[in-house]
Amino acid sequence: MTTIHLSAAPRPLGRNDILVSPIAWGMWRLAGAVAGARASIDAALEAGITLFDTADIYGADQPAGFGSAELLFGDALAEAPDLRERMVIATKGGIRPGIPYNSSAAYLADALDASLTRMRVERVDLYQIHRRDLLTHPQEVAGALTRMVESGKVRAVGVSNYSPAEFEALQAFLDQPIVSTQPEFSALHSAPLFDGTLDQAMRLGVGVLAWSPLGGGRLAVGDHPAASALAAHGARHGVDAATAALAWVMAHPARIIPIVGSQAPARIRAVADAYTVGWTRAEWYAVLEAGLGARLP
Repeated sequence: MTTIHLSAAPRPLGRNDILVSPIAWGMWRLAGAVAGARASIDAALEAGITLFDTADIYGADQPAGFGSAELLFGDALAEAPDLRERMVIATKGGIRPGIPYNSSAAYLADALDASLTRMRVERVDLYQIHRRDLLTHPQEVAGALTRMVESGKVRAVGVSNYSPAEFEALQAFLDQPIVSTQPEFSALHSAPLFDGTLDQAMRLGVGVLAWSPLGGGRLAVGDHPAASALAAHGARHGVDAATAALAWVMAHPARIIPIVGSQAPARIRAVADAYTVGWTRAEWYAVLEAGLGARLP
């Protein structure tokens, strides 16, 4: 019986020469003191993670407010500037509480500069439109992204929470490729398997970054059938349900990169064990069916 095995080797981020790890670390929960942020960053690097994902809105629900995750990340980098050379930094813009979306050219230009200032870096490797702004024509968004790259402030561009049609509309006005798409994806949110997101990514050679790969934590703990299936599969490989859930996401041929959101250093280090988890087709589909709550036809 064929078993799907995972590789820890770095791979290009879409149609680009930027090499990234098969697992990313995300900062939507990054808050607190610099020492804690530094411990999480060090743990991610120890686990072989090189792709660090943040956004200007991360931290908006914390007392420190909008931009605080980027600011804390920047404080940690300032404490150890040599870390920057070991990272591929991705950030996002376009969501603003109370608006809620703005991808106008002027707004995005200001948002990028603000992100760079908060993180104390001169360039980000990947800049992503966080969510589609329905009131901005994709041609205007494309122009803003093109100027970011031409300015040297951004190496490559991507999108987050875009449908395949929205992706195609933006790409039509860009002379450079959109190198990544970032959907929510897990055994509890498998829509990208069926709505064309992953098929489009494979057809175009686009990198897929999956947010909430643990289903908001429900796959790590809890009694959902998918969590139980992952726990049982993980136990056969000597890992916990959370690690098995990451491996399940990574087994798809789109070579999905799950974004780990934990801020606990021990938990972050443990994600490297995901590479040891193999899947037969029957095992993988059993988790999918448990997540869907229905048998596949």
